[in-house]
Amino acid sequence: MCCVPVAYKSPVSRFAQFGSSPLSRVGAMLLCAAVVLCALGAMGEEPLCRILGNPETPQLSKDGDIRVGGVFSIHRTIRLPVLSFRNKLTFSVFNSINLREFRYAQAMIFAIEEINNSNSLLPNVTLGYEIYDSCTSTVGAMRAAMALVNGQDQTAHSGCAGKPVVHAIVGESDHFATCACLSNKNEFPTFFRTIPSDYYQSRALAQLVKHFGWTWVGTVRSDNDYGNNGMSVFVEAAKDEGVCIEYSEAILRNYPKQRITKVVEVIKRSTSKVILAFLPLTEMDVLLEEILLQNVTGLQWVASESWITARYFATPRTSTVISSVIGFTITKSTVPGLNDFLVKVHPSKSPQNALLKEFWEASFACMFSQRNETTDVKLCSGKEKLAELSNEYTDFSELMSSNVYKAVYAVAHALHELLTCKQGKGHTLNESCVDKVVKYLHEVNFTTHTGERVYFDLNGDPTARYELVNWQKGEDGEIKFVTIGYYDASLPAGKQFTMNDNNIFWAGDPFTSVCSESCQPGTSQAVIRGKPICCFSCIPCAAGEISNVTDSTKCIKCPLEYWSNEDRTECILKKVEFLTFGETMGKMLTAISVIGASLTAATGLIFFHFMETPIVKANNSELSFLLLFSLILCFLCSLTFIGRPSQWSCMLRHTVFGVTFAMCMSCVLAKTIVVVNAFKASVPGSNVLQCSAPLQRLSVLCCTLIQVVICALWVSLAPPVPNRNTAYSTDKVILECDVGSAVGFWAVLGYIGLLSLMCFVLAFLARKLPDNFNEAKFITFSMLIFCAVWITFIPAYVSSPGKFTVAVEIFAILASSYGLLFCIFLPKCYIILFKPEKNTRRHIMGKMHAKSH
Repeated sequence: MCCVPVAYKSPVSRFAQFGSSPLSRVGAMLLCAAVVLCALGAMGEEPLCRILGNPETPQLSKDGDIRVGGVFSIHRTIRLPVLSFRNKLTFSVFNSINLREFRYAQAMIFAIEEINNSNSLLPNVTLGYEIYDSCTSTVGAMRAAMALVNGQDQTAHSGCAGKPVVHAIVGESDHFATCACLSNKNEFPTFFRTIPSDYYQSRALAQLVKHFGWTWVGTVRSDNDYGNNGMSVFVEAAKDEGVCIEYSEAILRNYPKQRITKVVEVIKRSTSKVILAFLPLTEMDVLLEEILLQNVTGLQWVASESWITARYFATPRTSTVISSVIGFTITKSTVPGLNDFLVKVHPSKSPQNALLKEFWEASFACMFSQRNETTDVKLCSGKEKLAELSNEYTDFSELMSSNVYKAVYAVAHALHELLTCKQGKGHTLNESCVDKVVKYLHEVNFTTHTGERVYFDLNGDPTARYELVNWQKGEDGEIKFVTIGYYDASLPAGKQFTMNDNNIFWAGDPFTSVCSESCQPGTSQAVIRGKPICCFSCIPCAAGEISNVTDSTKCIKCPLEYWSNEDRTECILKKVEFLTFGETMGKMLTAISVIGASLTAATGLIFFHFMETPIVKANNSELSFLLLFSLILCFLCSLTFIGRPSQWSCMLRHTVFGVTFAMCMSCVLAKTIVVVNAFKASVPGSNVLQCSAPLQRLSVLCCTLIQVVICALWVSLAPPVPNRNTAYSTDKVILECDVGSAVGFWAVLGYIGLLSLMCFVLAFLARKLPDNFNEAKFITFSMLIFCAVWITFIPAYVSSPGKFTVAVEIFAILASSYGLLFCIFLPKCYIILFKPEKNTRRHIMGKMHAKSH
């Protein structure tokens, strides 16, 4: 980060803060809090605060008209004493120099010297610098901040309100300037950074995980603002993307080893194969050591920008456990001349600087002097060449140096505008210009030598742009950081993320990480109680429902006239069912109907051929032919019930059926009356009125007309109509004729039933007629069959499913028609054809007279 004391305004100081790579919220508050304490102490005549211990001294420094401070974690580790308010705070540095951080410090120096050599930016003004080492510690960062605020003074006095020690601080590279919390201008009104906020990185990581179908991941974060804030945004974004977190562990480098071990054991026991490590370098270093110790392999690592391009981790030793890391880093921006500057650094340029000597010794594994007689280490000649090395310092693919470079230039441009303001008013630096310093920083808008545009939004953040990097092993065995995609938060949603999936190296092939295997089309996910939504079982869709995508959360119900196919993957039109002429049942009923009509016609021909015989004459040939004609119509009307229902066929089938059967029953009724009257009239002393032929025809016509009127009213008021019945069967549509008016339907059947009942009663009363002329007995038997058929028809009709309803109705028509044909006409045809000796007037009349006497 960069904490910039631009000028003091007693009693409280004003700051502009810059972040160039990771800065903690705690570190930022400590830096600013130090000046607040100083300002409060300046309100009295005597100093009210005193620094415990010796003041810090910069590791690298240079005088100038305006000095810029820097804080970098040049050494990896410090040893802290037991903290106490009674003792002076002291700590010692151990472990090796951090070559990556030393590179950042040199990048800052390079930028300052480049600005000093510029004729357009800060002309006639020389920038100086003071660079401190925080030793990867918040305490170290605070001590460095105090030193940058107070200089080498032991006490904080009224000088705090005077000229500041430095005018800007660049860093701190190990204290998380990417934290989204620092975008809060109410809490950090003067904080700026040249690295994007983790808010965008975390959301991009969630989209990345979802892009590869990894819905079951584990996470490890640092237990500080960098890790906690970054992970909270990731968890929220992952939830929106449908990604589940199996575990979320937090570590810090100073945690006890047992705690780190438990975290790694959680990773080993997990079922997820993807692990997101939202960690800074130091925490990742601690975790990786334990990962290597327990030999945890087979995981796909997703890295945060803090360590994705750290050459320190990409070694043959670590490649056994993290060989295919993928993650976002800041966009590449090569600083012209920086690499040449880096390789020209030499201790001889500042012989008194111990840090430069330590850097040289660490780089070439040598010593300038033999410090220990027992140590067998080669001496440094000073002729070693940095350009021949391959380490973190000379890693020209490292990207963070450009952020340090841009941070220094942002400070320079802001100061340039500030000085322009001063010169424009013709007097020294004044409060009105100081009040505008933050405004100047917000208005910074320049283009670097690489063509990269640098500016800040209202939150002091740059535009979030990342490169997607994948660790890939080259032919020489070295791990390379290969760019495989980009993320630009300034683009519209849906276009921010681009990637080349074909150029990725995975930990496994193919690589998946899911809690449950995908549910194929035709099934849906069912959440398992007590587990995240990513853990589910696959349930087949019910009949009538489908799912046509993978991992469907629910099955879709098909529309009313559609049904699901066997695989439950698409809705298809339901099978339409109606009784057809082509199916077996339709063919059988058609054949029975045609046979019945043919037999009836044949009977009519027999009667016509033997019309002059006594038995035909005795049976009233006119009524017999009319009855046979109506029976033919009854047989043929059953055919109207077969076939696809339509508006006309529905009306025709019911009206024809009603009228023909009414005519048939009218003929039977008239015939019964004629038979009874004929027998009674032949008895001596009988006064029965003879039923003449016109009267017979009139009775048949009247009885039939009544049914015609009923049918006409039915058709005109509420006619039968075709209906698509989807309620009875779920998987098919039944085409049927809805009767329209139930009253009309049952009135037609009731009238036919009334006529048949009258025939049955009259015939039953005349059942004791002579044997040779037993017409009434045959009519009685035929009516018995007729009534039995139609009484049975009613429950069968109501309960029959689908097309069987129509089949039952046809069966009732045919059965009753065959009953009438066989019972009334078959005995007579038998006598006519096979017993002609009985077809004589003498035989018929003789039996009748014998019976009457």
